[in-house]
Amino acid sequence: MDKSKTKYSLDYYVRLAKEIENAGAHILAIKDMAGLLKPYAAKELVGALKANIEIPIHLHTHDTSSLQAATYLMAIEAGVDVIDVALGGLSGLTSQPNFNSIVEMLKFHKRSNEFDITSLNAFSNYWENVRDLYYPFESGLKAGTAEVFKHEIPGGQYSNLKPQAIALGLGEKFGQIKQTYEEVNDLFGDVIKVTPSSKVVGDMAMYMVTNGLTKEDVWERGDTISFPESVKAFFIGDLGQTVGGFPKKLQKIILKDSKPYTNRPNAHLEPVNLDAEFEEVK
Repeated sequence: MDKSKTKYSLDYYVRLAKEIENAGAHILAIKDMAGLLKPYAAKELVGALKANIEIPIHLHTHDTSSLQAATYLMAIEAGVDVIDVALGGLSGLTSQPNFNSIVEMLKFHKRSNEFDITSLNAFSNYWENVRDLYYPFESGLKAGTAEVFKHEIPGGQYSNLKPQAIALGLGEKFGQIKQTYEEVNDLFGDVIKVTPSSKVVGDMAMYMVTNGLTKEDVWERGDTISFPESVKAFFIGDLGQTVGGFPKKLQKIILKDSKPYTNRPNAHLEPVNLDAEFEEVK
């Protein structure tokens, strides 16, 4: 956890986990889409959660930084119940950590499970060959990158963003797009970035790079800028409310004369008669 950032503290995660458990959840998922959870932070987080809730804990992460096998090991030591992995030939980078390697990592560990590693390696080799056919759709990364701890782009989005940039003629500006993504996240108040909120940050970053806009332009000329529809929908409240609320000044700039929701999304709509709708569906 970045000690310079205080918005998402350990207390915040423990409190949220308790709320989820009290709401009736059967399992708690830690969804780390960008792979930002570092090993010792994972040990601290999972340990605190295990001490405060009773339901199983499932950790999901992407290996963009190449650190996440170590994160899994520390989480396992702290008592995490489930981890997500990807078969060797499909793992790493913006995918999940390597299943085959983690099986070997946990060999003789008290929490190891029995897997046929010869079979796993054979399947891995098969899918590694299949993967070549889809290479044009991959992220373009050739190695893990610590840059992810700066821009915080989720793994699934990273592998989509590069082809999108190329399609818009911005392939050579991908480095600028990543930097702008970081700036937009800061501008939006450090939001939780997972589908679809991460797409909103990406849409804004691409829009700014395409139109040569800076953060200063947004503040100074925002009243004359027509922002992407996804950004306007985000700030009006279509995706719900952000932790700590939206930055009010920016919300006004983006929405112009439109009024944001003060309640849950679509609370202004008439209630739906589910029985009548079900009959129509049938």
